[in-house]
Amino acid sequence: MIDREAVRANAKYLRNVRPIDPEEIHEYIDGTPHPAVVRETLREEAYDLGLREREDGTFVPVSEDPAPQPGWEPDTFPEPYAFALEDLLVERYGANWHRGETGDQLRETIRRLKEDYYRQNPVEYDAVAALGYAVYHLSDYYAAIGYVLDDLAEREHLPRTLRVLDIGAGTGGPALGLHDYLPADAVVDYHAVEPSASADVLERMLKETGRNFRTTIHRETAEAFEPGSEFDLVLFANVLSELDDPEAVASRYLDAVADDGSFVAIAPADRNTSTGLRDVERALAPPASAVSVYAPTLRLWPGEAPSDRGWSFDRRRDVAAPPFQHRLDEAGTADAGVESTAETGTGSAADSESDTVPESSGRTPGDGTFRNETVQFSYAILRPDGARRADVLADPDRHAKMAEMERHVTNRIDLLAVKLSRDLTDSDDANPLFKISDGSESVEHYAVSTTRDPLNEALLTADYGDVLAFENVLCLWNGDEGAYNLVVDDETFVEGVA
Repeated sequence: MIDREAVRANAKYLRNVRPIDPEEIHEYIDGTPHPAVVRETLREEAYDLGLREREDGTFVPVSEDPAPQPGWEPDTFPEPYAFALEDLLVERYGANWHRGETGDQLRETIRRLKEDYYRQNPVEYDAVAALGYAVYHLSDYYAAIGYVLDDLAEREHLPRTLRVLDIGAGTGGPALGLHDYLPADAVVDYHAVEPSASADVLERMLKETGRNFRTTIHRETAEAFEPGSEFDLVLFANVLSELDDPEAVASRYLDAVADDGSFVAIAPADRNTSTGLRDVERALAPPASAVSVYAPTLRLWPGEAPSDRGWSFDRRRDVAAPPFQHRLDEAGTADAGVESTAETGTGSAADSESDTVPESSGRTPGDGTFRNETVQFSYAILRPDGARRADVLADPDRHAKMAEMERHVTNRIDLLAVKLSRDLTDSDDANPLFKISDGSESVEHYAVSTTRDPLNEALLTADYGDVLAFENVLCLWNGDEGAYNLVVDDETFVEGVA
């Protein structure tokens, strides 16, 4: 047993003097343990000591500067991760894993998973389901997490020394995205909670991470696991809809977030999972709570909270289908003797503000059914310290409140709102349509752009989650949709305020 406290004391003494070399300090530890044992102890203590390991095996202090935005916009899934997953597939099924009976089994598993998610059926992850899930979702989940982290990094709320708790970590898409998002000199103490066979896939994928990304997998349910310490980032990625009581479980883990940490929830963009995420967000951060909604659904009126349906999602750059998706998709065509009818498939769960059907419905193997290129997701970031992505509030002397919009129908008004969608129209001929919110509404509000000019084009160019000020916008009631339309025309001024 090594004297761990002696290792820590030596590291603290030397950290501001010179790089800490296990080959040197092992001589100062009782029993003169082997340098490899000292090195492993330093790795285990790296987060608490604020140290990172260099390629030469020495340890130096981690910069106290927060993690920067890396310009995250991946268009491919990194090859090392793709090779790692294929290694697992080959180990289990052989080199022709995508063909014959095993390929059919994986394709049928993916179809069933997609159907179960759509129908809100319970999902069980055995070894085959875990691999099918990884084939279909690793790449888009990898990409999505970085866009969410951007909201934290832009305001310096993502530290370089980071303790992470990933609840329902699945097969590792978010973990790999987090790893690649952070700078090379970051130190991460990563804990995954995953009770299913997905943990076996996760374990293999995490072997591709760097030496300063220390990982621990807890093979327990979210309900049974006890956090035991505070975390800088608690992550629920694509798992809330699988919990029996998501609000109760999420609330318990919110208590595990450090005072200056973040609680992040991500969900697929389809209506059921997206609105379920909003229900959890609203339960965890009611108006009287010290916990704030940091992003994206900002509360712009103090003491107010939205009670509308809350279906809001972002869509980002597509990620090209990895080779393993192409193999599985194209092998289905060859095995069935069917000629491919399409080059790509969206893989999306929600392409507009309407109900969708399971993607596999009526589709032929080889037509893109098993290629998932769309990066589309809902998310919420909560902060115990009350921080918000944009420190702006509506002015009651100037802005109309969405909770009182009935008073303003057919009038031109000013208001402050968050842009909460990309263009929701599905035709080039239709007027661009965007979901907007001020955090007080009980029914949906949409901004409709009927005239584009330099004075109002901020509505079209603003990013998802940006706060916009509208001046002289026309308020109309849309009885067909049961929503308010805010018409942006040549008399309207729109400006980005945050």
